[in-house]
Amino acid sequence: MAKGKVAKRPTRDEFVLEEIGNQLTEAYQEQSVVELTVWGREEAARGMIVKMDPRTGRVHVQKGEELDKVPFMDIMAVNYPRD
Repeated sequence: MAKGKVAKRPTRDEFVLEEIGNQLTEAYQEQSVVELTVWGREEAARGMIVKMDPRTGRVHVQKGEELDKVPFMDIMAVNYPRD
């Protein structure tokens, strides 16, 4: 059985990755609500960053009772919602 062709994650240079990392760290320290644009997902991950796990490379985003573990390399953009 042949697999369907899956689009590859876009590559980003080290400066873009560093900027995303800085934005995530700042949001984590300030306990800000963020909206993460995640590659391969229709909806953005939204909530407060409660943990950044360097061992697994995942960012833990909490919204209410729901915990979303987003892989760092899949994060395309960090936005701050204004509502």
